[in-house]
Parts: sequence; C-alpha cells; structure tokens
Amino acid sequence: MKVIEIKNLHKTYNDSEQLVHAIRGIDLSFEAGEFTAIAGPSGCGKTTLLNMLGGLDNPSEGEIRIGGEDVSKLKSSERINFRLNNIGFVFQAYNLIPVLTARENVEFIMHLQGRPKSERERRTRELMDAVGLGDRLDSRPSRLSGGQQQRVAVARALASKPKFVLADEPTANLDSKATENLLDIMEKLNRDENITFIFATHDARVMKKARRVISLEDGRVLRDEVK
Repeated sequence: MKVIEIKNLHKTYNDSEQLVHAIRGIDLSFEAGEFTAIAGPSGCGKTTLLNMLGGLDNPSEGEIRIGGEDVSKLKSSERINFRLNNIGFVFQAYNLIPVLTARENVEFIMHLQGRPKSERERRTRELMDAVGLGDRLDSRPSRLSGGQQQRVAVARALASKPKFVLADEPTANLDSKATENLLDIMEKLNRDENITFIFATHDARVMKKARRVISLEDGRVLRDEVK
C-alpha cells in the first residue's frame, strides 16, 4: 500500500537574487513499512525533499499526497495537525527539550495529542525499553550520551504512532558503535510496528542497512535501487 506519492515535485529558492533549483521534477512513491535512504552529497536536495515530505516546507510546483491527501495544499494550522498525527521526526541535532527528562520528552507529543495519562505512561515505557533505555526514564538529556539522546529521539518520534518517520542525518554526530546500535533499533522497530522510515543521509552505514536507496544529484533522482 502506498503511503506517499510525489508527482512532478519542484522546489526553487531565491538566493541573493539568483534562482536555486533544489528539486527538479521528482516522481516517487513509498510503500508502508519501507526502510529507505535518500542519499547524495551535500546540496543534492535530500534535506529539502525531506522537509517537504514533512510539511516543513512547501513545493514550488507538484504534489505530495499522503494517504491520498495533497499535504502541500493544507493551511498552516491543518499542516501542524497533520504532522502531529501522521509524522515522526528524528533530527541530526537530537532536538530534545533540555529541561525535560527522557520520559517527559517522549510523552510530550502524546500530551499534545490529548492522550490519557495511562496510555502515555504505557507507550513511553514500551518505547524506552525498545530502545534500551528503560532504566534512564528520569535522566535529562545532559546526563545522556549522544547515542542515548538519539535513541530517546527515536522513541519520541514513534510515540505518536505515526504513519512514517523522517530521519535527517540521524547518525551524523554518532560514532560507529552508536550508529550500528541505533540502526539496529530502528530496523527492529520498523519491522515490529510496520512504520515507514525515510532517511536523508550520506552515511554509507545507513545506506548499507536500508532496503531501498534513492540517490539524488542536482535535485533529480539519479538511481532508485531496491535490494
């Protein structure tokens, strides 16, 4: 089942009075349960594409349909609500709230969704156990290593039970051991919960783990390979 369909997608920026064509006529679709890497060098358009998939940026032209709905046509308030209930984000810089504990960071999005306390507590415990941090629920981010913070970020991304997770360079600040650990955890969660994972990356370790690799160059799809 297709969860995302992209048709004739373009993104053009004005940069110092010069047009920058970041995305040039991309057509793609993603099935439920994919574990896919969007790869390419810096400036190829992968983060721009991910931002448009997540509703953080609008295309200059084309369609992004998620569950049949063109999200680029949603009003700002509708887009916020759509992201809240459909998309999980994992960022390079973790983006955890420093004054909250790991438990509170994971629960935060469920608070916004209005979920009952019992459900929030159960889901948080399940996810923190799944990422191997069930004993660090009450630790603040400053007391966690980079790899542990990123695992909390993964748990937070999955807390809302999203249709898919967008991960922008999630391994960029991690060493080899932490990267392998994180990828193993995300792959297991992907298989167990059938949540689609889409990575923007230039990390060979992520590309090796992915079951599909989409290579971008100058804003176009150069290759689309399924392993």
